[in-house]
Amino acid sequence: MQLTTYTDYTLRVLIFLGMQTSSEKSNIKEISSFYNISNNHLSKVVYELGKLGLIETVRGRNGGIRLAKEPAQINIGSIVRLTESPINMVECFDETRNTCRISPACKLKHVLNEALNSYLKVLDGYTLEDLLQNQDELKTLFL
Repeated sequence: MQLTTYTDYTLRVLIFLGMQTSSEKSNIKEISSFYNISNNHLSKVVYELGKLGLIETVRGRNGGIRLAKEPAQINIGSIVRLTESPINMVECFDETRNTCRISPACKLKHVLNEALNSYLKVLDGYTLEDLLQNQDELKTLFL
C-alpha cells in the first residue's frame, strides 16, 4: 500500500515538530526548507493538523507551530486513517463507484480488506514517540 503525499507530509511535519522542545516553535517556511517541500502543500497540512488539535499555532511576532499533544498521545494508525480516509485500495471498496462485474462473488476484496486491516493494526501499535526513539541520530540531520 502506498500512502498519499499528503499523509507523508503530515507524518514528516509531526516528526519535525516532535524533535523540538515543548517551548520551541517552528514555522512552515523552516519545515518546508528542511524537507524541500512547497510552502503551499505544508500550509494545507499544518492547517488540518491544527483543526485536528494535533498542533498548536501561535500568531504574532514570536508565533509559530508546535505539537499540541505529547508524542506518546499521537497514534500513527489514527493519523493515517484521518489523512487517507477513505482507504479504497480497489474500486470495489467504494460501493458508490464499484462497477466490477465479479464483485458479488469476488474473494480478492476480502483478502485485500484483511491485508488493509492488518496494515492499520501494525500502525496502531506505534505513536509519534516511537518514531522519535532515535532522536540523537535525527538531531544530526537537523543541523
